[in-house]
Amino acid sequence: MAPPKGCQHYADLTEMSWDIQKYYHQRFSIFSKYDKGIWMTEDAWFGVTPEPVASTIAKHIASASSASKAILIDCFAGVGGNVIAFAQSERWKRIYAIEKDPRALACAKHNADIYGVRDRISWYEGDCFEILKTELVKLGPHSIIFASPPWGGKLFLVRYKASLTIAGPGYRSDSVFDLAKMQPYTLTDLLYPFQQLTEDVVLYLPRTSDVRQLANKSSEGSKTIVMHYCMEGASKAVCAYYGTFTFY
Repeated sequence: MAPPKGCQHYADLTEMSWDIQKYYHQRFSIFSKYDKGIWMTEDAWFGVTPEPVASTIAKHIASASSASKAILIDCFAGVGGNVIAFAQSERWKRIYAIEKDPRALACAKHNADIYGVRDRISWYEGDCFEILKTELVKLGPHSIIFASPPWGGKLFLVRYKASLTIAGPGYRSDSVFDLAKMQPYTLTDLLYPFQQLTEDVVLYLPRTSDVRQLANKSSEGSKTIVMHYCMEGASKAVCAYYGTFTFY
């Protein structure tokens, strides 16, 4: 089946735009079954969680969460990198995937089919904050929220005098990334509405995130676990675990 408009399966590097070509060499780290027909959007190449990282996060959430938690909600499902790993863990009674970009959602459903887990996931198209308040609000006591939000955009060209240089959002260049400047959602924009539904929230954030800001959002008397996730000796991102997670 051919991908719908806005979704692609690139079979060759030359088919891709210049700013995502380097990710093509990482395609089997992003999805080990890429050559089975994985679909991607242009933006997904910048933001999808690599499969080894997604699998490790899924194992950590499954083992560290309370046995009373049977539902996992992925609020920014994208093209399915994380939600597929959650479904493969077989830990959850039901998984809910929310994505407002219909192109990315089409990719996620197709990719979940390739991994044989599509039927374990309930799919929602729309704004995650509205869907949490209207469609999933009753699931709160039984749920864990996972969110891998946009961090601020993709690379772009900047002209300085006679030359062009590659620039990008602050998380790529800042030694410590200010989460109050993350776009389109700041740390507060994310955490406050999520915690109205459940105290157990996992945020997937830039590796340079300001740990002090993350700690300051901890509830009184509790600690927030911040864990780096690495590939080939380099940190790819951090997860901040808020709530009742217990790591042994």
